[in-house]
Amino acid sequence: MAINMSEVILQLMHDRSMPEDLILRTIEETLLAAYKRRFGSVENAIVRFNDEREVSIHAKKKIVNGEEDGVDPLWEIDIMDARELNPDAEVGDEILIEIDPMKEFDRLSVQIGKQTARQSLREIQKDSLYSEYRDKVGELIIGYYQRERERNGTIYVDLGKMEGILPRKYQSPRESYHVNDRIKALITEVNKTPSGCQVVLSRTHTDFVRGLFEQEVPEIYDKTVEIHKIVREPGYRTKLAVYSNREEVDPVGACVGPKGGRIQTVIKELEGEKIDVLKYDPDPRRFIKNALSPAEVRDVIILDESKHQALAVVSDSQLSLAIGKQGLNVRLANRLVDWNIDVKTDAQFAEMDVATESRRAVSALFGETDNYGEISRISELPGVDQAVVKALLANGTDFIQDFLELSEEDMRNLPNINVEQLDTLRKLIDEYVVLVEEEEEEGAREYGAGNASETAETGVGENVAELETAIFGSAEIEEVEEYECPECGAKITLDMTNCPNCGIGLSFEFEDE
Repeated sequence: MAINMSEVILQLMHDRSMPEDLILRTIEETLLAAYKRRFGSVENAIVRFNDEREVSIHAKKKIVNGEEDGVDPLWEIDIMDARELNPDAEVGDEILIEIDPMKEFDRLSVQIGKQTARQSLREIQKDSLYSEYRDKVGELIIGYYQRERERNGTIYVDLGKMEGILPRKYQSPRESYHVNDRIKALITEVNKTPSGCQVVLSRTHTDFVRGLFEQEVPEIYDKTVEIHKIVREPGYRTKLAVYSNREEVDPVGACVGPKGGRIQTVIKELEGEKIDVLKYDPDPRRFIKNALSPAEVRDVIILDESKHQALAVVSDSQLSLAIGKQGLNVRLANRLVDWNIDVKTDAQFAEMDVATESRRAVSALFGETDNYGEISRISELPGVDQAVVKALLANGTDFIQDFLELSEEDMRNLPNINVEQLDTLRKLIDEYVVLVEEEEEEGAREYGAGNASETAETGVGENVAELETAIFGSAEIEEVEEYECPECGAKITLDMTNCPNCGIGLSFEFEDE
């Protein structure tokens, strides 16, 4: 008996988006499962579909002479019974005998078939949905709020074919939802679970903002304008660096849109989150200036290019704007440009001790280092205890060299510092500072008409007076007497701590006549 499955197949294809070949395979597995439960084996069972989607199941049996050899009812059929089905049947031939499921299958066999069908359909649907949504990772999708799990705040979103989840950590702190509210989100993960396929959504990912701009700005969608980098503090502020592949197209203007229409649409989707769109520049100075928007930056000074350390100078009125609430603006700017930015006002910059920064600039320019590499102050040691730093400063000890010159007794007598803290400080110095032994030249050499003598030291120092003058303003220069370097004979003056030619450390001793 053939069963017409056309309507069932069409309904499954429409409701569950399942391909026809998988549905036919499920029907076949269902009938075979019922057949096996009824007869104990499926090796001789054959399921057939015709062009009209009618399905039938047959048992393939061998024709035997039952009077002579006997008959195995599962695998064989007597010649007389076979000729009733086919008058041309002969002993030794094989014949297909159609099975009527309505008559041959008992209740338990039918139940087994149903369970097999349900399980097969679930697996097929799970695989189909996984394949479909796996290819959509990184895309935006629209769903509707269904319910929220009270225990962890996870929101379940109806995506049509299935249900997605929006975990609490991926929700913006600005947002709240009610039943049937529309939710646009980014697909971040697609996982297979025992209960089906799980789609994880996010509204805090930077790619969510990228997707919104791609939808609203045609120039970004067609790659005329490209996004260099996005950094974000969800619910508070987003910074977006863009550049144009065509000179006549303004990348920032394209993102903002006529009368700010494009960016306002994105801001509305983000529930009022502030967005700074700025122009990317390969020059780090200009890029840092742009990144600190909306603040106006007077100047940017590169302190250490290798370590990406910079100083931004702003007016008093722009300081709070540059730093932002709880340091948010400068923190996002740091992440956007990948530099460590320190913001100072003009007055703070004029008062700050720039000797360390100047020495670093000289080292970067001439490839030199002092006895302590790029670290000369105790406060510059990574991970140093700030309480120890304050205690040493109160005692007049700021530089590492001053600390090392203290005797053991002086160290023990330092107030507010215990032995463990001193040992920790020594270990930090040993780990991060390269010390160079100093050797005293044998004998003293006298130079010039005066009674000045000079002792050469093997430690390498730095002279940054000229660089400081060039960067921070000029000063009156007094004429000084010139001498000769004891090592190479080059001209030196009393204000030098190193020979400008060979770099040897210099110190001058004056003797009373």
